[in-house]
Formats: sequence, C-alpha cells, structure tokens
Amino acid sequence: MGGPLRVLHVVVNMNRGGAETLIMNLYRNIDRSKIQFDFLTCKEGEFDMEIQQLGGIMHRIPYISDVGHFHFEKQLLHFFRENNHYRIVHSHLDKMSGIVLLAAKKAGISIRISHSHNTRSEGGMAARVYKSFVGSLIRHNSTHHVACSMDAAKWLFKDRWQTSNIVRNGIEVDKFKYSPEVRETVRNKLKIDSSKFVLGHVGRFNHQKNHFFLLDVFSKVNKEIPETVLILIGDGELRLGIQKKIRDLKLEDKVLLLGVRSDVSDLLQAFDLFIFPSLHEGLPVSLIEAQGAGLPCLISDHISNEVDMGLNLIHYSSLVSIDVWIKKIKKIRSMPAKRDEVTSRMIQKGFDIRNIAASIEEYYYSISG
Repeated sequence: MGGPLRVLHVVVNMNRGGAETLIMNLYRNIDRSKIQFDFLTCKEGEFDMEIQQLGGIMHRIPYISDVGHFHFEKQLLHFFRENNHYRIVHSHLDKMSGIVLLAAKKAGISIRISHSHNTRSEGGMAARVYKSFVGSLIRHNSTHHVACSMDAAKWLFKDRWQTSNIVRNGIEVDKFKYSPEVRETVRNKLKIDSSKFVLGHVGRFNHQKNHFFLLDVFSKVNKEIPETVLILIGDGELRLGIQKKIRDLKLEDKVLLLGVRSDVSDLLQAFDLFIFPSLHEGLPVSLIEAQGAGLPCLISDHISNEVDMGLNLIHYSSLVSIDVWIKKIKKIRSMPAKRDEVTSRMIQKGFDIRNIAASIEEYYYSISG
C-alpha cells in the first residue's frame, strides 16, 4: 500500500542483450509511480546505474556456473524468503527460470512469471540435458507464461504455449526513424565514404549469432564487390576468434568492430543492409530496430516470420549455401533504397514500446488482483 507495485525481474546481468534491452525499454516507458522494477542479477551490468536512477533496487547473488546447482538453489531460496514482500517475480532465464520459480514458490511468492526469449538452448550436450531438466520445473512452479513470439512460447511451454501472453519486443519508434543527416554524420565519424555499401550486424559475439558464417559471406562478397564494408556491433566470448578470422581472411581494413554501443539507433542510419544469419532466435529486438530504420534485412530462415512487419524489408536465406547469400546481397544492393516513413506501420503492427508498456502495466495489475 502507499507506493508502486514492485516487480522483481530475474536476469543474469543487465547488459545490452535483446531481453535486457526490452526490459529497459519497458522500464523507461511504464508509469513508475504505479509500477516499479527491481532486479535480481548475478553479475554487474551496463544498465545498473540507470536502473538505480529510475528508482530500481539491484539485488545480486552468484550465478550457478560459479557456485554449482545446489548452492545456487540454496541462495535463491534464502533470497526469496528474505524478500517475500515481492508479489510478482518475473524470470527471464528461459529454461533456467525453472530453478528460480521453484525457489520463489517455496518462499511463498504467489505470482511467478516465466518469460521465453528464445527458441533453443545454448551449450553442449551436457548443458542442454541439464537445462532440459531445469526447464521441466517451469510447468509446476510458474503461474503465468510470457513470450516474445509464438515460436518462443511453443519452445519453452510446450503444450501450454497457448496460455502465454505475447509481449512484443517493441522499440521507441521515433528514435529509429531514418535520417539522411544522421547517416552522413555517422559515416563521416567512421570515415566511410558515401560510395561504400555497408553491411551491418548487431548482436552478441556468441555461437547463436553465427559470426563465422557471416564473415565467410562477407569475404566472398568483398571479392566481388570491393566497395563493401562490414560493421559489427557487440562483444562476447567469441571476440578473439572473430578477430583471428578477420585477420585470416585479410579483412582488417574492411571490417569495423565497434563493440557494445549505446547509439545503435544512429549507427543503423549508416548501414545499407542488415545481415543476420542466426542459428536460432526468439524475436530479435535488433531486427525490429533495423526495420524501424527502414533497412533491408537479409536473415536466416531459422528466424520466425513473426519478425516480418510487412514492410518489404525482410529477405530470408538458408544457411546451407553461402552462394545464395551472395546472390541475395547483390540483388538487394541493386534495388532502389526506399527508407521511407515506416513509423505508422510499426505502431500499427504493435511494436511501439509506449503501447506495449501500457499493456504490461495492465497485465501486472490484472494478475496481481
């Protein structure tokens, strides 16, 4: 009573990943006098300071990979018993949410949300077997299901996927609107001539995002069209391997590694084509952002067609053949660039974060009674 409804979000860390970006987009746009977000994380994140400035509380416990299954479970149970004033726990750990929600249930927290952001687990065979076991705990320990897409709901919630609330990975549509002036400014800063054809990618440097395939595609494209440039935004565990591959392919002067950036909306203006050969995805925020900037996107056919907003910007390609990607890149390059006004269509399709934030407010209130 006498304050906002506090929702506890559980994430590994609040860095600039897709799920974390969605949470922050929601957080910035909800009415924080009515709903406040707090966070249980395991590692420091880039958004931590902003969260605290917005009134959120950061809790932290060591992650399972550092302390093991039983100690992690014990820490979770201790945390939830000490903090059982939270009425809503909203876990974003995909299959690992099972262990979180089990502990929350044991501590008597009544509303336990499992949120699916993906369509496949990462890791080797042992990791996937373990995640499958932990994921099975979601069925009896979650009270509500949320997913970024129907495919993500089917993957995590199996036969119960239809009970899911689909929360789209929305964006601040006005922020991504195409601007020729911003394009010129960014290209000047990056020392990229206006005649260059720029391929770009935004995503963590991990197995899922398939950077090595992307570099093979770019290497071949660059031999046929020397005026191409590749921009990679992001960072991660495969950074050293990606740098080595760039050197091996002798592409050091053709590939820009910009690291993790807070100005993605501006950088997208400098791209001519967004290229995204992921092995699996839920519904990637970066592809929504790219379409918001009016960018044609060449993406793998492993990504749900729910990401296509009907703007004639999404082109699919199979990961079986590099040559097919080359052919499609050439075709897109030959098409006239039409980075027209897409804002109204984005809003119409339900990807405006302000409307999504308003609906998540209503959702939290409706389930909290």
